Amino acid sequence: MTGWRLLLTRPAQDCAALAATLAAQGIFSSCLPLLEIVPLPVSDKMRQSMAQLSGCSAVIVVSKPAARIALDLLDGSSALTMPWFSVGAATAQILLDHGLDANFPAAGDDSEALLQLPRLREAVGQSGARVLILRGEGGRELLAERLRELGASVEYLELYRRDLPAYAPKELSRRIEAERLNGLVVSSGQGFEHLRQMAGDAWPTIAQLPLFVPSPRVAEQAFATGAQTVVDCRGASAAALLTALREHPVPVF
Repeated sequence: MTGWRLLLTRPAQDCAALAATLAAQGIFSSCLPLLEIVPLPVSDKMRQSMAQLSGCSAVIVVSKPAARIALDLLDGSSALTMPWFSVGAATAQILLDHGLDANFPAAGDDSEALLQLPRLREAVGQSGARVLILRGEGGRELLAERLRELGASVEYLELYRRDLPAYAPKELSRRIEAERLNGLVVSSGQGFEHLRQMAGDAWPTIAQLPLFVPSPRVAEQAFATGAQTVVDCRGASAAALLTALREHPVPVF
């Protein structure tokens, strides 16, 4: 497994944390963040939604940036005793550290796994259940659609956008060649789109490298654009990536 030399593309803070975890396992990685988290200006809607959190049956936080920004907006004036939910343990830990009742699926790291969580189904099964989803701009509609099918009223509160940081032309190709990288890691569909955008005309060559993705949806997205070897890690966590690296042979070029 130590033969891997990986390009990491998560936002800078998460990229550094993942690189440290990989280094502890003897795996070389190079950070090239392809997602820059930019908080949206605080609006009246944000203030109103956060002030009314105590009236929610459940609050769902889809990412670590959403959790951090939401906690910064809390005024601490009311007891937030409703259940909070996330799709992964890392996001839940941010909420737990703030003293919130955070829940996440023990198995699985996506919306589908979260929807099977008994505590969430119990929360949305109440008469007149109201759910607030905290997220970035855009994103999947599956979670809201399924919750509405269960009878809940669902609203979104978008807290940030994900920009592609500015890099010199051909920086992606230069980095891969200079550091002899033999694998690529993306953590989301938008992260993959930014990877494809950065690759430009070099994509047919870069697409030959093994690409580690967090879900079947992103795998399909990658295959559809010509990626040759796509590995579904079945989650976006460091543990999921390490498992996939153990199971997949290091390529020989």
